[in-house]
Amino acid sequence: MNKSLLKEVILEQKNIIDDIDIGISRESLSQIEKYLKLPHSIIVSGIRRSGKSTLMSQIIKKFYGKNAVNYLNFEDERLINFELADFNKLYELFIELFGEKKIFFFDEIQNVQNWEAFVRRMQDRKCKFFITGSNASLLSKELGTKLTGRSVTVELFPFSFKEFLSFKGYKFVRNNLLLTQERGEIKKYFNEYIRKGSMPEYLKYKDTIVLKKVYEDILYRDIVARYEIKEIKILRELSLYLLSNVGNLFSYNKLKSFFKLGSMNTIKSYIGYLEDSFLFFTVKGFSSSLKKQMVSPQKIYCIDNGLINTIAFRFSKDKGKFLENLVFGELKRRGKEVYYYKTKNNLEVDFLIKEGIKIDTLIQVTQTLSGNKVREREIKALVLAMDELKLKKGLILTEDEEEEIKVKNKTITVIPVYKWLLI
Repeated sequence: MNKSLLKEVILEQKNIIDDIDIGISRESLSQIEKYLKLPHSIIVSGIRRSGKSTLMSQIIKKFYGKNAVNYLNFEDERLINFELADFNKLYELFIELFGEKKIFFFDEIQNVQNWEAFVRRMQDRKCKFFITGSNASLLSKELGTKLTGRSVTVELFPFSFKEFLSFKGYKFVRNNLLLTQERGEIKKYFNEYIRKGSMPEYLKYKDTIVLKKVYEDILYRDIVARYEIKEIKILRELSLYLLSNVGNLFSYNKLKSFFKLGSMNTIKSYIGYLEDSFLFFTVKGFSSSLKKQMVSPQKIYCIDNGLINTIAFRFSKDKGKFLENLVFGELKRRGKEVYYYKTKNNLEVDFLIKEGIKIDTLIQVTQTLSGNKVREREIKALVLAMDELKLKKGLILTEDEEEEIKVKNKTITVIPVYKWLLI
């Protein structure tokens, strides 16, 4: 790596990070604050453009001050030839330009092979690292070698609904849900949140080109280039298929046949790459038999409704699917272990939440319970699942309905998704 060029990049990026619009305060800051006194590296992972660099800036300004840290973003194309040996040059330049500092902020570090060796060495010298990355597999592999027990990971999602309201300039107070006018305003924002999603940059500029660029970068920069994919057409068609079938069941074998492939390995690998890039999540069906759980069909969900709305081919206009995807995303944001559940007579419950070895909650998501058939179907599946799993309470999330349903000795709480998001 040319030292003069590296120096130029450092100085340019310092100006950028110093002047960046830090936007609204992210909820992850409170989680990160708990880790500041630990000697561990703090790893912030998440999909491209979810606000990782902005979060870095917020951490710098809130806890350290812009002149107290070293910063470099490895996403800069001028750093494409940066190698492990160049870290010594980088450290020397940091000292030359700004004096010796013990706190380092590195963006998109997975672009440098064996980066963890430098971090480990500098940790031994009492240095603190904040690191972002947008590939779950690469980060976990690297953290599992040199940095075992020396790092903590925070997964950053696009805006939560509370953050979305804050971005819109609406100050949420819990009592607002009791007032008709304020509740109407919250519901107006919620309807926007369902369709537009929560990617910060897209919400800022209101141009779908932002979402299309995120999607193309994930496919071509994070997957095709990194894994030297030859079957680009299959990857692209598979991704579009998954986007267009969010909330639906799939099996590797059926996808193999659908795309006329000779082996399931290609499908498994491609879906794995898409998950590692935080674009999709797969959900297994819960079973007390691990073998059954491993071979059962899976459900697919996407990180953001805005991406579905912008990219998907003929995605269902059923609002219930958007609500279901939204609820799944919030469950992941809350760090829940999520499954779907099928009763013995094959009725489906959207989400089963497990806490350790205990089954904690069953959740159905539907746009409405109005209409006898819909109401009967949703309640019947939930009650049967509660019977089989010996649970006394269940939850149904709707667009705008609220009630309490008693069935035998069981209680089903029905609340709107927007209220549940604000709990």
